Amino acid sequence: MILFDPQDSPRVFAVPNGVDFPRALAQGLISRSRSLPPEAFARVEVILNTSRMMRRCRALFEKGPALLLPRMRLLTDLAREASLQGLPPALPPLRRRLELSQLIAKLLDAQPDLAARSSLYDLSDSLANLVDEMQSEGVSTEVIRNLDISDMSGHWARAQQFIGIVDQFVDLHSDTVDTQARQRQMVENLIAKWEVDPPQHPVILAGSTGSRGTTHLLMEAIARLPQGAVVLPGYDFDQPVEVWHHLRDALTSEDHPQYRFAKLVSDLDMEPSDVQRWSPDQPASAARNRLVSLALRPAPVTHAWMSEGPELTELDKACADVTLVEAPNPRAEALAIALRLRQAAEDGKTAALISPDRMLTRLVSAALDRWGILPDDSAGLPLQLTPPGRFLRHVAELFCRPLTADALLTLLKHPLTHDGDSAEAARGEHLRHTRDFELNLRRNGPPFPDTASFEAFATDRALMPGWTDWLSQNFADQQVTKTLHLTNWVALLRTRAEAIAAGSQVLAEGQSGTLWDKKAGQEARTVFTNLEAEAAYGGEMSARDFADLLSAILSQGEVRDRDAPYGSIMIWGTLEARVQGADLVILGGLNEGSWPEAAKPDPWLNRQLRHQAGLLLPERRIGLSAHDFQQAIAAPEVWLTRAARSDEADTVASRWLNRLTNLLSGLPDQGGKDALDAMTARGQKWLGWAEALERPSEIPAALRPSPRPPVASRPRRLTITEIPRLIRDPYAIYAKHVLRLRPLNPLVQEPDALLRGTVVHEIFEVFIRDSLEDPSRLTPEYLIETARSLLDRDVPWPVARLLWLSRIQRLAAEFILAEQSRQTRAKPLKLEAMGEARLEPLDFTIACRADRIDQDERGFLHLYDYKTGAPPSEAQQKKFEKQLLIEAAMAEEGAFKEIGPAEVARAAFIGLGSTLKEVPAPLQDQPPTKIWEELKQLIGAYFEQDQGYSSRRMVHRDDIAGDYDHLARFGEWDRSATPNPEDLT
Repeated sequence: MILFDPQDSPRVFAVPNGVDFPRALAQGLISRSRSLPPEAFARVEVILNTSRMMRRCRALFEKGPALLLPRMRLLTDLAREASLQGLPPALPPLRRRLELSQLIAKLLDAQPDLAARSSLYDLSDSLANLVDEMQSEGVSTEVIRNLDISDMSGHWARAQQFIGIVDQFVDLHSDTVDTQARQRQMVENLIAKWEVDPPQHPVILAGSTGSRGTTHLLMEAIARLPQGAVVLPGYDFDQPVEVWHHLRDALTSEDHPQYRFAKLVSDLDMEPSDVQRWSPDQPASAARNRLVSLALRPAPVTHAWMSEGPELTELDKACADVTLVEAPNPRAEALAIALRLRQAAEDGKTAALISPDRMLTRLVSAALDRWGILPDDSAGLPLQLTPPGRFLRHVAELFCRPLTADALLTLLKHPLTHDGDSAEAARGEHLRHTRDFELNLRRNGPPFPDTASFEAFATDRALMPGWTDWLSQNFADQQVTKTLHLTNWVALLRTRAEAIAAGSQVLAEGQSGTLWDKKAGQEARTVFTNLEAEAAYGGEMSARDFADLLSAILSQGEVRDRDAPYGSIMIWGTLEARVQGADLVILGGLNEGSWPEAAKPDPWLNRQLRHQAGLLLPERRIGLSAHDFQQAIAAPEVWLTRAARSDEADTVASRWLNRLTNLLSGLPDQGGKDALDAMTARGQKWLGWAEALERPSEIPAALRPSPRPPVASRPRRLTITEIPRLIRDPYAIYAKHVLRLRPLNPLVQEPDALLRGTVVHEIFEVFIRDSLEDPSRLTPEYLIETARSLLDRDVPWPVARLLWLSRIQRLAAEFILAEQSRQTRAKPLKLEAMGEARLEPLDFTIACRADRIDQDERGFLHLYDYKTGAPPSEAQQKKFEKQLLIEAAMAEEGAFKEIGPAEVARAAFIGLGSTLKEVPAPLQDQPPTKIWEELKQLIGAYFEQDQGYSSRRMVHRDDIAGDYDHLARFGEWDRSATPNPEDLT
């Protein structure tokens, strides 16, 4: 069968930038086979590089005319034929990763200074990638060991120790090979077979750039076949011959978009002019292709701008359909892109956003959501971020540390939890119980829920049968401190995950709820089943190592839902953009570090050593990205977008965008500057619309509130600790007692000042009570022992326990001396005494809890109040902090029924902070009778209708946040604002 005219030289074709490659490939095949019988077309063998390319080509052939399709196959399909040729089976990638991680772990255990233990899986991944690359490029470990590192730092000698692990790994699997080694061996066998018996039917390899050594080898062999051909995508026919010759040096040119083609042509002993056009299709803008070709010349020959630049023509046409958007930030960039995509949807055009920046694509998707546009995102969602992926990771975290309230509720509220396949699962009841349990945890704790707290919650509550037992079995005491084999970890995770997903009401064995349902669940199950199959090779590991391994494995999976209401609006990665076309192409995130992506540091070999060994240079990825850019910018209509600043700092424009704008700026005589200004002006128009869309409507600032509710609705009871708040921030009293709003306690409890105050009060209450029963216990040692016992019981945070105990130890001796002095004056009478008194004739009750009331021999009372923070000064007590003075007045009014009315001789705050400090209350200047009358006046004032509850009336400092400041809309006004009284009904 003759599809191509015979020729002695290799046969290489190409399609220029700006031409739809799959369409050109299909049309070229059809046009070349018109003179052949129909069955001959079916004997044409087409080897493609990606499954996306194959699907697109098949769809183009199926559109007609009716014909027998050529035999299309993927490059990776060659490995499937390897077993037929007696090659050993390929080693599963996960098994290789697990075994490499064990070998690296042994080396790190032997030499801990080589690398941190936390880098174990990153090192195993990068070493696995290096092994892949060595096998693909045909580089043996012997070559690596013989590299000359005499004039390099000791780091590279250490790297060679790591690479020695590869030898151990190869020895473990002498009867198997890796996938890349198998692929290369298959290609070498195929080439050897072709040398003896070349195929007589046409063999065409299309769409690959030959960036991998194995693929490059196959491309050379196919180009030399009698009826073989290679069809290159995005070939620059405008590039001068001298530039092609310059591109043959990898060290200086591998980051150029045409480098791989230059290397292929050179290895085939061809000249760039020998590459033929595959089809007569013309690019969307030949003038733009010439402009971009000149802009992307290799750095050592950019003097070509000076010589060739003046010859560029039609720059206005080249840039007519190009828009440059330089947004101030990523949000503005995303919104401008979303507006243009929306316009394209309205016009019925196909539009695609191409960007490797996933954060930008998510921002664009979120912006499109406001108009109900769901783009067709080819990248999908990483498996670890899907509901099943998150669920499995949350369950694995249960084994790593003690159960916390937030970790528990994260799982209890997860959409896959307690979600059995039938109505018996009762997820609605489960969620109701979960909400009640959350409120109970916020109110009562504990910070680390356990079986006892689950049982306490169930007391006097009508819960689903078995719900608390299900909680105890699956959530309580799940931390595993010892190492287990990976097989045991995987089994434990499956058991626990499926039990949590099934819920408490599904009693049948093997039920897993909806955990493995839908696309995400099916993909998670596939990954998990693979992990189970290879777990035997994982060895022993800790819970933390297992959770990290699971997260790393799930991150490699991807879930994509093809159902999108707007199939004409697409988001592509750079790989998808090679095989697709659109009316509008938006190249987003054109900043250094994003596009092109910054080269990842190689812990094994530096750039020079890679070149010595014959491995790929770090610039390879940059070169591939440059080729993607050169192809994408040749679309009919193009947007180039970037953000001038990221969240952290100013950004640097992508090197390709920078070259393009610099070249245009330097060609004012040809209209380059005007063309660039027009590109920028078009972008500014859309940025202006985006800014207008985001501009908030004018909302008048709130006034400083001073609500005046009806007198009948005002509080009739307060505690003495609320009196300072009534003086400083009356609005807080209004919100708490009139509106009956309570701050929601934090879910994650911390050892804060409130808890410390509660625990310290109890420590000294217990200590004083015990010392009254046995005076010999009034010693620093017994105080410290009491503190240690109560801290162990009530404070589950080891660091906080040690810190708080050390503070008590520092002041114990001084406290005992002061306490002995206090007890010489008066003996403790009541501890934590409750009291209340009526303010007549106001129909108002004031209540308190006295920390300690002593009584001397004359019957006079001595009041003490413990303060774990700084006790208020006498001046503060006279103006604001009046609780101890009010307590003294209440005592003289007989508020403590078991004591009766008694004169107060002394009152003091005992500061129990870092140092012991006793601050007396100014009873001489503020006698109880005076305080009682002032209290009546204060309360009476708020029983007048014209007295409002002003917000932040006399706060101590402006930076002190109140519980109800957001309700008062503080920030829209400041303390200089006049309160705005408002009568409420």
